[in-house]
Amino acid sequence: MISRQKPSIQANFFFYLEDTLNKSHPLYILSNQVDWQRFEDGFSPLHCADNGRPAKPIRLMVGLLILKHLRNISDENVVDQWTENLYYQYFCGLQQFSTDAPCASSELVHFRKRIGEAGIELILRESIRINGEDSNDQDVSFDTTVQEKNITFPTDSKLHKKIIKKCLDISKKEGITLRQTYTRTLKQLSIDQRFRNHPKNKGKARKADKKVKTIAGRLVRELKRHLGPESVYEKNFDLFTRILLQKRNTKSKIYSLHEPDNVCISKGKEHKKSEFGNKASFVITRNTGVLVGAMGFRNEFDGHTLKPALEQVKKLTRKDPKTAAVDRGYRGNSKIGETNVLIPKPFNDKKQTKYEQKKLKKAHKQRAAIEPIIGHLKTDHRLGRNFYKGIIGDNINIMLAAAAFNFKRMMNKWKLSICRFFQILFYHIFSNQTQNILILQFFPKN
Repeated sequence: MISRQKPSIQANFFFYLEDTLNKSHPLYILSNQVDWQRFEDGFSPLHCADNGRPAKPIRLMVGLLILKHLRNISDENVVDQWTENLYYQYFCGLQQFSTDAPCASSELVHFRKRIGEAGIELILRESIRINGEDSNDQDVSFDTTVQEKNITFPTDSKLHKKIIKKCLDISKKEGITLRQTYTRTLKQLSIDQRFRNHPKNKGKARKADKKVKTIAGRLVRELKRHLGPESVYEKNFDLFTRILLQKRNTKSKIYSLHEPDNVCISKGKEHKKSEFGNKASFVITRNTGVLVGAMGFRNEFDGHTLKPALEQVKKLTRKDPKTAAVDRGYRGNSKIGETNVLIPKPFNDKKQTKYEQKKLKKAHKQRAAIEPIIGHLKTDHRLGRNFYKGIIGDNINIMLAAAAFNFKRMMNKWKLSICRFFQILFYHIFSNQTQNILILQFFPKN
């Protein structure tokens, strides 16, 4: 249910935010440039119920989501900082300063689930519109990266210990008395598993790993016998069984109990051989650097991500790119729809002129500009580690990071334009003073 607007009967005798804040501040400018009515029209049907507590204002919740990824802070921190920052409050639609918290941090979780991927895509589309003519470039560049999930480095021993802990928690919650809890045994096995790389400890650690796996299997089977085949924990037991049965070369392995959809992506980096999460595809305009596409995948071949990414670009910008520059990981594609795919390969002097070769070389050099953009997304806009749950959380985090980058790009552009204005102004002021000094020296008034 949408909350009703509270009428403002008495005027504030102190100040309004619009009259107090610096109108040249990038966040102030951004708040007036965003089309908030688009979000009101898009999300109002989701609050059509007549019962329950009234929802928070849509502009407030959307503004908090944007600020979270714009400033690279958590749900808790964005709520705390909102009460301290006047620009945050004006950005979210307030006209007077408020000392109350805007909402509970958990309400941001519920709001993300309510609007879903389609709602986050609407925010990304608005961030593209904000960039104006810079987003109308017909030439784009593609690249993929790994978005790591918030999980520990997976090992079989860690997963088996977590299964044991989960089983003990279930037995305690359901009041089931187990034949043995293995508390002291597990403590000794943990000691035996330490320093496994030492030649004297390898055999002992290997035996301890096998014993921990055996204990996990015993507890799972015992709980199945007590609870029956149609218990509420049947999905958990199926997951535990899959983990206990998987081996080194098993396909579709499970690497986390709370995030079973994670995949292992091998990137071949020297400092990090494998990364656990999902693949993220990004599309930028080649000459201006605006993110016009951001999608999540599992572990597909890069060439198979090209067509869905181009479809998203057309959906967001309402036109097909003319050319798409990619790296050799996209090999196998030369043209998709109306878009020509440019892949680096040796030049053919018989078929290509020097001008065409020079043009292709320039396009592939410009494509490398997407690499630092991905770096900024990871370090500045929460793409480095994803804390959202499930596959939907993967896609939401990718699109919110891309939207925050586009908003930040325009804020930096406005900041530079303001600095440039004052530079020109000061230049003219001081140049006029210099001219007056020279005139007085050569033509004194007396």
